[in-house]
Amino acid sequence: MKTGLIYDEIYLKHDYVDHPERKERLIAIMERLEKESALKEVIQIQPRRATPEEVALNHDSSYIQEVHDFCQSGGGFLDPDTYAVEDSYDVALTAVGGVLEGIDRLAKGEIETCFCAVRPPGHHAEYAKAMGFCLFNNVAVGARYAQKKGFKKVFIIDFDAHHGNGTQRSFYQDDTVFYFSTHQYPFYPGTGGPAETGAGKGEGFTLNVPMPAGAGDGEVPPVYEKKLPEVIKEFSPSIIIVSAGYDLHADDPLTYLNVSTEGIRRIAGSILKTAKDLGVPSLFALEGGYNLSALSESVLATVEEMVCL
Repeated sequence: MKTGLIYDEIYLKHDYVDHPERKERLIAIMERLEKESALKEVIQIQPRRATPEEVALNHDSSYIQEVHDFCQSGGGFLDPDTYAVEDSYDVALTAVGGVLEGIDRLAKGEIETCFCAVRPPGHHAEYAKAMGFCLFNNVAVGARYAQKKGFKKVFIIDFDAHHGNGTQRSFYQDDTVFYFSTHQYPFYPGTGGPAETGAGKGEGFTLNVPMPAGAGDGEVPPVYEKKLPEVIKEFSPSIIIVSAGYDLHADDPLTYLNVSTEGIRRIAGSILKTAKDLGVPSLFALEGGYNLSALSESVLATVEEMVCL
């Protein structure tokens, strides 16, 4: 498949000493992709800076201004887990913009799938609230932008070990965006129970498959190989967007799932095969993953599945 990879060193400017969501995450990913010659197999793409108006496709305008002003004043912590530094506003706009640039390239047919090596992550960010290391919800903005670009039905998959509360809430009453998640439960942020299936016209368009602590290759990948393809085909999306959080890996220090690198390869491979079978483009946006070796191995496995399919 024609595979795009979106990355820029601007993403390293969002950094705080001794925080798990740190610039070394992307450094490790890019070094691993370079070492294994994977960068030669992809189309390397520069992100663009999203406009505040584009971010407002999913976020309150006053909240966007609040983040801007907070960073201009020197930053600090927006919640107990979520920091921002002086450069974080521009970095966060470029994280969203990386996803938007990927969607533009997919819409033009220049690529068939794309990996966005962006940060800060996004799936916990809500309409007017930063949380869980996330400032703006990259995937949620991307879904609304994709619809403006002609991808009317969007299927979002989230395999991060933490439930994407912000993404779920964005589309909970929407029947044009399907949200599917596997995650450790009960666990931060406390959402994502099986009874959460949508509301109003969105009823039935949210599907959570919670996993207990300790779940691994025998439990998580089979959901993506058996159940998920049927759900995607029934919804018949125009595009698939993935919150690719690699903290489900057995070696991750912040979570308690036990999926191996090969298990993650199976998950990514199944998603990509389903997208190819349906003839729809796919985009993966980085979320969590905090063991540098496990993270870089897992992203490599994902990119290898993209280029080899």
